[in-house]
Amino acid sequence: MDIINTIGRRKTSIARIYMKPGSGTVTVNKKELAAYFPSEILQTIVKQPLTLVEEAANYDLNVNVGGGGPKGQAEAIRLAVSRALVKVNEEHRSPLKKEGFLTRDPRMVERKKYGRRKARRAFQFSKR
Repeated sequence: MDIINTIGRRKTSIARIYMKPGSGTVTVNKKELAAYFPSEILQTIVKQPLTLVEEAANYDLNVNVGGGGPKGQAEAIRLAVSRALVKVNEEHRSPLKKEGFLTRDPRMVERKKYGRRKARRAFQFSKR
């Protein structure tokens, strides 16, 4: 098997991953996973697809991620890993889809409109 590369997006984060057979190391922006995501919750989010299909120790991941915040980046990586696992083995699609890991979350921050303070919040109205 060759190196598989996929992309995942969430909010303004974009994650490109390169997956190859290996011992289960995860490198994010040339740092270890624990160094890049100190939070245990975000580390779990990144590894969720691998643990679900029981492939955590079989693949090495090299991730380039940018944009957005830590949570959006972690969820973008999760989508990319899920897509890569489906490329490797089509049988992984059913459990990953059931958990919702193959669904691109379309929710984005709404843009600010002119004549308003924020996207929807109007300036304070004074009657007198």
